[in-house]
Amino acid sequence: MKKYILDLKVKEVEQIHQRYVLIKLTHQNTLPDMLPGQFVEVRVDGSPSTFLRRPISINFVDRENNELWLLVATVGQGTKQLAKLKFGDVLNCVLPLGNGFTPAKQGEKVLLVGGGVGVAPLLYMGAEMKRQGIEPTFLLGARTANDLLMLPIFNKYGRAYVTTEDGSMGEKGFVTNHSILTLEHFDRISTCGPTPMMKAVARYARQNNVDCEASLENLMACGLGACLCCVEKTTEGNLCVCKDGPVFNIKKLLWQD
Repeated sequence: MKKYILDLKVKEVEQIHQRYVLIKLTHQNTLPDMLPGQFVEVRVDGSPSTFLRRPISINFVDRENNELWLLVATVGQGTKQLAKLKFGDVLNCVLPLGNGFTPAKQGEKVLLVGGGVGVAPLLYMGAEMKRQGIEPTFLLGARTANDLLMLPIFNKYGRAYVTTEDGSMGEKGFVTNHSILTLEHFDRISTCGPTPMMKAVARYARQNNVDCEASLENLMACGLGACLCCVEKTTEGNLCVCKDGPVFNIKKLLWQD
């Protein structure tokens, strides 16, 4: 897909959690096509200690309002600076980058499993499935009910099941402990989140002969495969997550149980 460098205007910055903000961006022209699972590289202005762009998953594309949503975890100086953006500010973005999830097919049952900020690309994936007349099933994990992100919006686009480690909402435990995995069969699983969670999901998929894709969250600097800081060992050799991923079929990954 063609890549663009755009100055996007901030329409809204919503503090949806003490550690997360939702940034809604727009442009004077129609936003380019973007696929679920792709990401953008944003330039962080106003932070003397932040020299590199920050990779942010595409959370949602609202075509009706010409908006791009970015769900940002404020974990370092760069992302904390992004959280300070205000209405009317400009955010320079390179987009869309990477390869997305495999599109769902009619009649296919797809389970979208996410944890933490890893739920971000799954919302856009589910929304695109819904637009195509395919009902997605979401399985979202968090430490507590307070840590579940954007749950009402997930419920808008499909069936959303929840696990929390403390049992404050949904079923207690991790996503791979949820009863939906024993009650229903899925043709494919797409997952994004903490690496231990994705490895557990991949293990479940292998054991149950379910096709599975994982969106990796390796550290990425350039987003174009030039700096080699996001390399992942695969069955095809060392691949750049930013250029060859971030979505990989788990059969390509050399993850150890």
